[in-house]
Amino acid sequence: MKLITAWFSRNFSDPQVVILGLALVILFAIVLLLGRMLAPVLAAIVIAYLLEGLVRVLVARGLPRLMAVLIVFIVFLCFVAAVLFGLLPLVSKQTTQLVQQIPAILGKGHEALLRLPELYPEILSVEQIDEFIGGIGSELTTWGQTAVSISMSSVIGLITILVYLILLPLLVFFFLKDKITIIQWLRKFFPKEDELVVRVWRDVDRQIGNYVRGKFWEIIIVWLVSYLTFLILGLQYAMVLSVCLGISVLVPFVGVAVITIPVVLVAWFQWGWSADFAYLVGAYIVIKELDANLLVPLLFSEVNNLHPVAIIVAVLLFGGLWGVLGLFFAIPLANLVQAVVNAWPRLEQPKPSLE
Repeated sequence: MKLITAWFSRNFSDPQVVILGLALVILFAIVLLLGRMLAPVLAAIVIAYLLEGLVRVLVARGLPRLMAVLIVFIVFLCFVAAVLFGLLPLVSKQTTQLVQQIPAILGKGHEALLRLPELYPEILSVEQIDEFIGGIGSELTTWGQTAVSISMSSVIGLITILVYLILLPLLVFFFLKDKITIIQWLRKFFPKEDELVVRVWRDVDRQIGNYVRGKFWEIIIVWLVSYLTFLILGLQYAMVLSVCLGISVLVPFVGVAVITIPVVLVAWFQWGWSADFAYLVGAYIVIKELDANLLVPLLFSEVNNLHPVAIIVAVLLFGGLWGVLGLFFAIPLANLVQAVVNAWPRLEQPKPSLE
């Protein structure tokens, strides 16, 4: 008990540490309890972070901030319109075609797997293969029914989309236009001894801003490069697969592993064990290697590097708490934790060597 009391007195005797701790507790309580209801606000904050870089570039060139915000906001609306009326219909069409081909893909896979019991009868049997394929088919059927139940044709889905289409642009505009005013209003609720909170905020603001903008450009570049590659090689469903490949970079490690399966399966169903299949797999590996070893270091040179273990833990923790939204915010939240740890005042005491 004395050790715990000494630890508390050592770490929380500073009023700034107490203020920082309370701010973090309130922030996480709001996100945990109201995260789903405030999803449009969180999405608007992410988009505002993304557009803030363009606003700063225009302001640095001499434009008033309001004029810069209006220009960037109009460009943002044009981009959203292009996605809604240009990209989404094509992706929806190819997704429908791909779903319709799933039974044929499973049938061809079943035929290929049935050869394994002949080669390895002591390990696999025909009954095990049939059970495996049947399980996959039932899971895909369940996913399809779930997708239909939450599709755009449902009334709730339409209302949600309309709310997002109306609220998101308004929130993004006001977050960009009144950024300083909003920050000053929030600071009124903090005591005067908020230097530690301000230091953490500046670090987190820089880290998350760079991360969001870097991820956006990584998605765009990976999507375009993979789409052109798939198109040149003649892969079916090139648009939907390239879009999924671009979005997969949001989830480190897990996203790449998940999207690799449909890309390889579609290529194998189209060409079988042929030279075209080998070219496609080789090109896919080259794209992922260039993304990991060239594009990511260039885009995220200003972002603090997190250890892979920390990234995996953040993905598992926040993904388990908030689903897809948690997967997207896993790295920014991990950067928040890292910024707090780095800024937390600690006594310089010699520690015994682990060796």
